[in-house]
Order: sequence, then structure tokens, then C-alpha cells
Amino acid sequence: MILALTFSVVLGTMIGALLYGRRQARAQTMAEWAVGGRSFGMLIFWFLNAGEIYTTFAVLGISGYAWAHGAPAYLAFTSVSLSATVGYWLMPRIWEAGKKYDLVTQADFFAAHYRATWLGCVVGIAGIAALIVYVQIQITALSLIIQLSLGSDVSQLTAAVLAAAIMLAFVYFAGLRSAAFAAGVKDVLMVIIVIALSVTVASKVGAASILDVFALAEEKHPGFGQFPGMQPEAGLSSTWLMTAALNVALGNWILPHMFQLCFAAGSRKTIRRNAIWQPLYSLSYFFIILLGLGALLAGTQPEGGDSNAVLLQFVSDRYPAWAIGLFAGTACLLALVPGSVLLLTASSIFTRNVVRPFYSGISERRMLLVARLSMVAFAGIAVWLTLGATKSLVEIGLSAYAAIGMLAPGVYLGFTWKRAHALGVFIGIVAGYCALLLPAAQLVWNTYFPQWDHGLLAMAFNGAVTVLACVLIPATAFRGVSSSTSS
Repeated sequence: MILALTFSVVLGTMIGALLYGRRQARAQTMAEWAVGGRSFGMLIFWFLNAGEIYTTFAVLGISGYAWAHGAPAYLAFTSVSLSATVGYWLMPRIWEAGKKYDLVTQADFFAAHYRATWLGCVVGIAGIAALIVYVQIQITALSLIIQLSLGSDVSQLTAAVLAAAIMLAFVYFAGLRSAAFAAGVKDVLMVIIVIALSVTVASKVGAASILDVFALAEEKHPGFGQFPGMQPEAGLSSTWLMTAALNVALGNWILPHMFQLCFAAGSRKTIRRNAIWQPLYSLSYFFIILLGLGALLAGTQPEGGDSNAVLLQFVSDRYPAWAIGLFAGTACLLALVPGSVLLLTASSIFTRNVVRPFYSGISERRMLLVARLSMVAFAGIAVWLTLGATKSLVEIGLSAYAAIGMLAPGVYLGFTWKRAHALGVFIGIVAGYCALLLPAAQLVWNTYFPQWDHGLLAMAFNGAVTVLACVLIPATAFRGVSSSTSS
């Protein structure tokens, strides 16, 4: 029954997504395939954008983080609300630039705004690298679900390859419109399931009520609700929470797929309404954290102590087969929808900003073929990264945010400072990655800024170097279109 229900949910959604995408408009151009013809209304845009609340990072990752650490899982509340605040200001500007200059990818923005095709190529490669890491999150989670559904005899490699293949099928032909349909199905099902599980979790762990779950968790695991949580050696203090939340908020809309989704909106009003209501939607994290605490009280122990599999194991141990199958099928969609959008974005960037500059006469049809083939290649790389990975989904996600944060100064300065130019932005990016990755830089941060999020520190260093470079180096040759896109 578990396998049948899981398969039914996934296959039914896939068929509906493909039919919807093909019926709305056959993807014959990059703009239609990658940004849905720039016509998404409030409802579709909501499920694609604010629907990022319900991903494997959120549901499986945050519940597992609550199980392993306790209070540090509250990062989810703060980061989403801050991201919406930033998005209210930033997203309409991204949308306006995309509409005015016919942009499809984030790298298009850098190339057009700074009038430097080479910068678009550099940014594109950096964005692809971060996206592949983020795809790894989805494949890791989907592999766990496949193994739950098919049995532990299925190897990690087989599960990861199956996960990538299903993910590719979602958007290979119809593009972003297919993902939009699946995102709606995924969110509706997940809201229903999370509420149903939350209503029944108290009875599964011997608590009198939902609030009693928190009281019991504090009683049995003293300090779980305070920072630094149940693992003080991890350094997840309140300082970490504030700096990590700020880094996520500043970097969220810089993630290439989120940047590209802004281009898909039909109007500025659509984007701003989304940002206004998104913090309310994030209150659902209360129930996700509740389920993680339920697993903690139930003594759930996933194989190998894998925190990513905690919620899956808890549901598998405590609920009937039909509930397990429905949850597993919906959890598959949590990985498939964002994962497919990530792969689509990476392939769009590769085609438009890495391949096209070297083959200026390439046709739309050939570009679509290259995009689809590169999407397969990127999925293969993500599968390779997944094998043997041991980090939690939250840790992998924060690594992706730190990496993509190196592009943030170029975006924010592009909309606020006319003196910013391509060479200064490039120098800042190089400096930022050095500050993020070099062991010597890590030693400095740990010594002088203990427990600060390193991604935020590297982003700040990047921004300072970018500003200094733009002040010291003449901007005449690098003047872009800032006066047109910063209104």
C-alpha cells in the first residue's frame, strides 16, 4: 500500500503537470520554457515562490534539525520573515529589469546591467555551482523517500539516480509551467498532511496536547528550547541565529532560481502581494518543528543517526500504511518541484550565459536542446555529490546560501549605486570567495567573530572590497544601466 500510494501521488502529479504545461503553451523558446512567458498571476506565482516554505529543506531538514539541536531550528521563522521584507523591496526591481531588457537568467542581469558579457559568464558559472549544491539537497531527500517506499535493499546509488530521473521528467519538455502546476499540488497536500500529523502527534508520544509536547521535550531534554540547544559544541548560539538568518534573508533572492522566478511574474503587484503574505505562511514552521520534537520524544532513531530521515522514520514507525504512503508521495513532491526548478535554472544559465557568448548565432531551437542536455549533466553531478554525503539538509542549504551570497553585493549595489561597475564587482566576488573558502580566512573569523555565520562575514567583506574597487578604479568603461533599473 505504501508503494502504491507514493507512486499514485507522484505519477498523478507528473501527468497533470506535463498536461498543464503543454496545454498552456508549448515551450518553443527559452523565455517560455525558463520563465513561463512572464505571465504568472498571483496564485501560480505564490505556489512557486512562497511555496518554497514547503521543500525538503523546510519539512525534512528543519524537523530533523529540531530533533538534533532543538532551539536552533527556530532559524526557519526568522529567516523567512526577513527574506520577505527584503523581497518586498528587491523583487519588483528584479522584475522591472527583466521585463525592460528581456532578461531570462540572473546572469543576464549582470551582463546587461554592467554591460559586460564576461561578467555574466563568471556569475553564471558561480550560480550553477551553488544551484547544483542545492539540487543535492533535493536528491538526498528524495533518495531517502525512495528507499522508504521500495525498501532498504535499494542502494543509495540506485535511489539517487531514480530521484534525478524523476526530477528531470518534470520540466524537460514543458519547462517552468509544469513545475508551477506541481508546486500547487505539493503545497495543498503538504498543508493537509502537516496539520493532520500535528493534530495527532501528541497522542503518538504520550502528551496531553500540542503544547504539552514542548513541555515534555524540555522536561526530558533540558535546554532544548534555549540556545545553543542540545549540542552546545556545535556553536549554534543566538549570535549564530541572528547572523545566519540575516545571511539567508540577504541571499535568498540572489539564488539564481529565485531571481529567475521574479522574471516569471505577470506584474509588480503580484510580487508585492506575495511578499506581504509570505511571513504568515511561514508560521507553518511551528508544526514542522513540533513534528521534529514528536520524533525526539518518541525515541525515533533513523538508520545511521541521519537527521534528514527523522521525520520519515517517525511517520513510518507511528502511523498506518496509508498515512505513510500519502506522506511519502507528498514528500517526493517536496523534492521534485524545487529540484526541477533548480535544474531548469542551471541549464538556462549555462545555455544563455556560458554557451551563447561563444556561439552568438545559435538558434532558439538549438538553445533549448543544449539547455535540456545540460540539465541532464547537472543532475548527474548532483547525484555524484549526494553519494557519501553526511551533512544535514540544513547544513547543505546554509552552504549554498553562503556561496551564492558572493553575488549579492553586485545585485544590491546595481540597484542603489551608479558608480558600481563590472570590474569592481568581479574583484569583490573573488575576494568574497577567498574570505569564504580559504582556511586562513576561517581562522580569522573564528578568532575575532566567534559563532558568527561565515557566509555573512564573507558577504560583508565582498561588499567592502567591491565598493573600494569601484571608488579607486575609473568607472567610465563599465558604466551600465543603473539609472534605468534603480527606480
